[in-house]
Amino acid sequence: MKKKQVIIIGGGAAAFFCAANLDENLFEVTILEQNSEVLQKVKISGGGRCNVTHACFDPKELVSYYPRGNKELLSVFHKFQPGDTMEWFEQRNVSLKIEKDNRIFPESNSSQTIIHTLTNEVSRKNFQIKTKSVVLEIDRLENQYLVKTNEQHYFADHVVYATGSSPKSLKLIQNLGHQIVEAVPSLFTFNIKNETLKDLMGTSFALAEVSIPKLKMLETGPMLITHWGLSGPAILKISAWKARELAAAKYQFEIVVNFLGIDLETAEEIFKKFRQNHPKKTIGSSKIFEITSRFWHRILWLSKVDLEKNISNISAKELQQILTNLCANSMKVSGKSTYKEEFVTAGGVDLKEINFKNMSSKILENFYLAGEVLDIDAVTGGFNFQACWSEAWLIAQDLNSKVF
Repeated sequence: MKKKQVIIIGGGAAAFFCAANLDENLFEVTILEQNSEVLQKVKISGGGRCNVTHACFDPKELVSYYPRGNKELLSVFHKFQPGDTMEWFEQRNVSLKIEKDNRIFPESNSSQTIIHTLTNEVSRKNFQIKTKSVVLEIDRLENQYLVKTNEQHYFADHVVYATGSSPKSLKLIQNLGHQIVEAVPSLFTFNIKNETLKDLMGTSFALAEVSIPKLKMLETGPMLITHWGLSGPAILKISAWKARELAAAKYQFEIVVNFLGIDLETAEEIFKKFRQNHPKKTIGSSKIFEITSRFWHRILWLSKVDLEKNISNISAKELQQILTNLCANSMKVSGKSTYKEEFVTAGGVDLKEINFKNMSSKILENFYLAGEVLDIDAVTGGFNFQACWSEAWLIAQDLNSKVF
């Protein structure tokens, strides 16, 4: 029996996981990657450790981490979820570990472990990997596709489109008849010039609360002061859930930051109790809240309170100013920065045009889509990779089950 030709366009997580699960007795597979290296996002993920997935094994809970695609992914995760991902890698002698925040990494703490596993699996099947291969055009023929690259042309019985969300790749798929939801950045940090944050880069808060009053949006979680403004899970979650609205606002908006993550009344009680127990201390030397001394001194400076002032002499007005700066600090965001190198977008191929039983196109026959080219994205923590693994696995299972 003559093997069918599968062309996989893209050399990322979804592309390689699909190829790694295809039956080499049925298919000849060629992966086309435009860059000189494959699996580049896998390489840099998790600070070079590769955040493979997340220890969330209930599909209903898992989809809650996806601002776009949550309804569609429910059936996908019922078929292949993080537990299956762990088993797949462990069957190939990759030891994985679950960290305190439930992110899952290889025991080796190196993304190369994951890259080697995927590339070895593909090479073992004698599938072709072509780098520096830029797809210029895809033509539909009667029973096949003609994939034209900068180097040569390929005939494909089946195409797996896993390119990521670059404008060129979205234009290519649009030319074939698919609707595109405009791509906008997701998972980004907030650029803020504010005296509260100045020169305090690296200061972190265990459980902050950030809200965008105009959008009625509130998120909690760890937060970090950066050179440009604010980052950390609390910020990244907001940027993911409100990606479209923040793009529409041209990344100019007001936020209210609660550095303590507790309400004003509770903070006031804590302060008064501390003052009662330590009436002779100076306000500057008082360790009242779980924040650094440097940040506490900045708050006192903003509140126009002398560090040497005795805590028992703090007026009601001064106390309210301190608590407002700590728990209801209004700031102007004036731009965004990419979160590390892990650029994620909201947008891509319209999900109404995808059959989520097998990730096939409803527009194009024998054509599959997976990964960031779809209008699916997640918060940080291994969730974007999990969508790639699950979608790619479904494609491979569907192709493997076909009777030719």
